[in-house]
Amino acid sequence: MTDRPIDPLPRVWDPNDRIGDMLKGKRGLVVGIANADSIAYGCAAKLRAFGAELAVTWLNAKAERFVRPLAEQLQASIAMPLDVEQPGEMEAVFARIAAEWGRLDFVIHSIAFAPREDLHGRVVDCSAEGFTQAMRVSCWSFLRMAKLAEPLMTRGGVLATMSYYGADKVVGNYNIMGPVKAALEASVRYAAAELGPKGIRVFAVSPGPLKTRAASGIAHFDELVDMAQSRAPAQRLVDIAEVGRVVAFLVGGASSGMTGDTIYVDGGLHNMA
Repeated sequence: MTDRPIDPLPRVWDPNDRIGDMLKGKRGLVVGIANADSIAYGCAAKLRAFGAELAVTWLNAKAERFVRPLAEQLQASIAMPLDVEQPGEMEAVFARIAAEWGRLDFVIHSIAFAPREDLHGRVVDCSAEGFTQAMRVSCWSFLRMAKLAEPLMTRGGVLATMSYYGADKVVGNYNIMGPVKAALEASVRYAAAELGPKGIRVFAVSPGPLKTRAASGIAHFDELVDMAQSRAPAQRLVDIAEVGRVVAFLVGGASSGMTGDTIYVDGGLHNMA
């Protein structure tokens, strides 16, 4: 792909800051933008810079004031609320995409949640309600979006979700999100097998720890960041622009021979003992 050297993602995406037309003509949904520091925004900015047309969502009215300006900067054709725990909201998003676009080329799912008391406690102490909510928001919502996207991906497509190294190894303080992300990665493999005959490819992207608002809910997160930076071969954290470029590669045709994989973007941290 045509790209510039690794650079910080602009806080405000410049519509003249195009880095190629690899994704020109592709249309996709990005779910999970909370602010300009979120992984979902890094993905959206790079997808747009490569030429894709975007639909973006915000969680609720409180989040709208942060996300709507970003949607405008990204020239998003569709921008609307989406709380996956509210009945009918996912269906409304995909219905609007069907009405306005008639098709869909990719979905980027970058949402996760667990109640604070369950996230900060031991896995064996997790409440049934907390576990169910974490699975519903972080994992089942991806499968539901895959189901809704399937009939719109008439020319094939890409579904991608965000995971973390704690799905594969025990990471201190990641707690209940470890089993939840493990379920998400397994869901990616099964969805890839089921949707592959239709030309729909499915991925989990696993960034290293990033200082996002969502990550701040993890106990002792600063210690996790320091550990990652010291142990990674690159001796640094990745940034949301680097994650976005990898997602753009997966959405593009150059990755046509890949599906069902968990793609690590963590400076090599997952390879270290």
